[in-house]
Amino acid sequence: MGIAAAMGGWSARHRWAAVGSWLLFVVLAMAIGQAAGRIDVDEDRAMPGEVRQAATIIDDAGLKDAAGEMVLVQAAHGGTTADPAFRAAVGDVVTAVRATGKVTAVTSPYDSGAISADRRSALVRFDMLGSADDAGDRVQPVLDAVGKVQKSHQALRIEEFGDASSDHALDGAFGDDFKTAEFSAVPVALAILLIAFGALVAALLPVMLAMTAFLGASGVVALVSHAVPMSDTANSVMLLVGLAVGVDYCLFYLRREREEREAGHDAGTALRIAAATSGRAILISGITVIVAMAGLLFTGIGDFKAMGVATMIVVAIAMFGSVTVLPAILSLLGARVEKGRIPFLRRGARGAGGHGSGAGGSSGAAGRGSRFWRTVLRPVLRHPKAAVVIAGGLLIAVAAPAFGMHTANLSMDQELGDGLPIVRTYDHINAAFPGGPDPAHVVVEADSIDAPAVRTAIAAFRAEAVSSGASKGPVTLTVHSRQNVAEIAVPLAGGTDHARAEADLTALRDRVRPDTLGRVAGLQAPITGETAGSMDFTHKITSSVPPVFAFVTVFAFLLMLLSFRSLTIALTAIVLNLLSVGAAYGVLTVVFQHGWGAGLVGATGTGAVVAWLPLFLFVILFGLSMDYHVFVVSRIREARMRGLTTRGAIEHGITTTAGVVTSAAVIMVAVFAIFGTLSMQSMKQMGLGLPVAVLIDATVIRGVLLPALMMLLGERNWYLPRWLRRLPDLTHDESALPPPPGAAGRPVHGPVPGLDQEQVPDRV
Repeated sequence: MGIAAAMGGWSARHRWAAVGSWLLFVVLAMAIGQAAGRIDVDEDRAMPGEVRQAATIIDDAGLKDAAGEMVLVQAAHGGTTADPAFRAAVGDVVTAVRATGKVTAVTSPYDSGAISADRRSALVRFDMLGSADDAGDRVQPVLDAVGKVQKSHQALRIEEFGDASSDHALDGAFGDDFKTAEFSAVPVALAILLIAFGALVAALLPVMLAMTAFLGASGVVALVSHAVPMSDTANSVMLLVGLAVGVDYCLFYLRREREEREAGHDAGTALRIAAATSGRAILISGITVIVAMAGLLFTGIGDFKAMGVATMIVVAIAMFGSVTVLPAILSLLGARVEKGRIPFLRRGARGAGGHGSGAGGSSGAAGRGSRFWRTVLRPVLRHPKAAVVIAGGLLIAVAAPAFGMHTANLSMDQELGDGLPIVRTYDHINAAFPGGPDPAHVVVEADSIDAPAVRTAIAAFRAEAVSSGASKGPVTLTVHSRQNVAEIAVPLAGGTDHARAEADLTALRDRVRPDTLGRVAGLQAPITGETAGSMDFTHKITSSVPPVFAFVTVFAFLLMLLSFRSLTIALTAIVLNLLSVGAAYGVLTVVFQHGWGAGLVGATGTGAVVAWLPLFLFVILFGLSMDYHVFVVSRIREARMRGLTTRGAIEHGITTTAGVVTSAAVIMVAVFAIFGTLSMQSMKQMGLGLPVAVLIDATVIRGVLLPALMMLLGERNWYLPRWLRRLPDLTHDESALPPPPGAAGRPVHGPVPGLDQEQVPDRV
């Protein structure tokens, strides 16, 4: 009956050992992980291309990546930087920021030349002392000092912007967003499970298992981070995906065990059947999710690799816990799993669709299924061609806009809107100094940075950067003679116009640099910065799509082929999953690129889908949608192999799993939709894309298109070419499942009461 049944059987016989071992694992993993500490991703070194090269040069030279800040001093119309009042304000800013003792390298615009072309604006530049990583936590005294100068010179605009001040502002505005999402996910899942089960103990079990799996995974991730650095984003994704799959797996297992007991089996037999059926489905779907998340490793981007590894770990632990510790807990609890019954929910929970055993269920509880889905299925199975045309056509129509999808990294005002003061300051500086807030940084490394040839090349680069039109200046230079490194800051003329700024950067890389710095032998000059990082990131993500898609689809296909020994089932699984992903892409394109209904989800018209989202959604959705597919098709195959007709097996499989799939989908939709309540536009996009795809997958795909396709295919559903029959057999023997009490003497392939049966053919 398979490895899942063997694991579940051992746990049920050694229940205290299984539970104790699980708790010991969680505690030890947390303790060891806490002691080891987590190594976080170095954002720059984890980026592809020249951004990584520049970061490597800076790190190897022992130079600290300081948080750069600037203060805009701007006169009203009619005023100039030469006015005595203006000069006094600049002097007060320089004095005030120096007096905080938090800054270094303070430079007056009258020395650096950071004066706008219209002579109305000037920039006081400086760096925060200490590490750039926590500069946002230390910048408040500097902000206060600049604020006091503004009060003393109210005729002028005096505003601060930079790495530290923007981090500080964003953390204040959105720092609690992820925490709110994380803390909201568990109560939301618990509330839905209460409705699904109608009993407190049964509802608590999935949440407890998922959360202990997450805690154990957190400790393992901390250890793994010494080889693959992690991030806070990866931790949040790990929590939400871990909660989703952990609850789903427990839900599948627990529901099946309850169904078998209601069909008349004793507790031990019910548990063995659940282990052999739902336990096997959990292993298949869990491995599929792990394979899908492994696709993120192909991107070569630090954050994506962190998310992939973290999610693979939490899914593996949740999967293992579901087929080991869960049977032990159910064995310990017995009928007490129904404790804490909520009277007014009991009838709804029982009617939610899930009662019914496997194909060999009893004529009582086992024969029942979801009345709603039975009503939906009758016309679908009666007219499968029409159902395929209507449902398939609808999904293709929804997915069609995705062919015109435009992806981009969102600018600050697109991501955050213009409501924050820091965004308005950014716009003011960019208007006066195009590209000034986010200049390109050229990191020059030479054998001798002070050599005449190097100095001449740097001077030529600075001059040609402006004369070529790529920059309007001022192009500033910082030389680290002892390290033989120089840094050139080049404001890009395109400013906040992404297309123009990227064209300027391309000109610097492809024309200006080869004509100047490229003439010095042995000199390296990678160009980095916000625009460079965005452009390189987008290019890397785009180039990663084909290998990631190929890897995930091929391995998922092979896994389905081995698990069901059916070429048809494997192919339809891939096609249906791609349809649900495509539909999600189409909705994202329509809402966020074209702006249709954007206001309904609290979004602004960004004109693009954030660059990283399509690939991220693909691996997440492809993995998670397999949960439903494996669970539903396993039940259909089980029914068919035990003697039901194709139609009877489909109807039985869909209706008896409808409650589980619906509950699981509602939990996923609710948890993922929390992202849509966050303030950042990229999070809103994720908060719409994920729930839409899950909802489509659990309703249109699994409830209409899948049964209609299987009905049309008939016996071809189980087609396996002769030349593939030598593949390993990962199926289980459904006939080994014990029939429910009262079934003795009945033919194995006899009709299941309550189903609209055709004449039953010979056993498959």
